Amino acid sequence: MSDLQQQGPEGRRAGAVVGQGSVWDGVAYWATIAGVYLMVGGLMFYSGKEKLFDENGHAPAGIKKQFSESFLHTIPGTDAAWVILGVLEFGVFVVMVASLLRGEFLPHRHKSLLQVALAIALITFASLAFGQTATGQFEGTASLYQYFGATVVILILVSLLPPNRPDTWLRR
Repeated sequence: MSDLQQQGPEGRRAGAVVGQGSVWDGVAYWATIAGVYLMVGGLMFYSGKEKLFDENGHAPAGIKKQFSESFLHTIPGTDAAWVILGVLEFGVFVVMVASLLRGEFLPHRHKSLLQVALAIALITFASLAFGQTATGQFEGTASLYQYFGATVVILILVSLLPPNRPDTWLRR
């Protein structure tokens, strides 16, 4: 059958899961979008929840000791920095929930809030890396560079998903 014979109403191909895309385009799209929301949303939810709600904004003793010789101990203060990080982390989660509520997970919807959440995640990882570097925790800084880099890749990937690319995105 030609492509025209396979198309149904509204130009949709028979069996298409994402607009004109194949079943595999659809499977890849839905697995990718679910993975992004689960990975980034889950990570930021539990990290922010721990700092803001489980620990009531008080940095653990080990963190206070780590920052005791750093300027961050006084400006903004260890507990204040802990709360700022918690707000950033939980904020990423909240923006991702707003993205879900707007239906940005759907292939035909622009993913502007999801991209904002990922951009805030970049600021969060950069802030965490700054703190690790300020206290000489260079292995922790290297690990946070990996989180930052992975988030950049995720942000680029999200920008390449439909509707920014054709529904047949696996073939492009």
